Amino acid sequence: MKDFSIKKLYYSISEVSKITNLEQYVLRYWESEFEQIKPAKNRAGNRIYTNKDIQLLLFIKKLLREERYTIEGAKQVLKTYSPEAEAGLFDKEEKTDEMRAADPAQTSLFFEPEGRLREDLKEIQQFLLDLKERIRG
Repeated sequence: MKDFSIKKLYYSISEVSKITNLEQYVLRYWESEFEQIKPAKNRAGNRIYTNKDIQLLLFIKKLLREERYTIEGAKQVLKTYSPEAEAGLFDKEEKTDEMRAADPAQTSLFFEPEGRLREDLKEIQQFLLDLKERIRG
């Protein structure tokens, strides 16, 4: 049976709360403490998070809750943060544990390499260009 689930590009704060197992008020507080957390807002003014935002939140959670950094200590670590380098900090067990807490259909793009996402976007772009040509022609 084919899986028709859609990979999401943006998540609401309630979805991110479920994925990260963090309360919404914690997410909003961390946004005020960590300058790197800057979710965009939709037309209604609601926060919308990307996969990179979620990855950053999980990294901050790891620093604060598992490695027992203070907020100030975590801020120092984040000065040298890069999502690509951080991905290597999670071993496969930790990734699957974090992802088990969320709906797999919602997180399939979560730790996917950026190159694959770029290829998917190119395919979508080509599809749209072809569609545009068919409509015109």
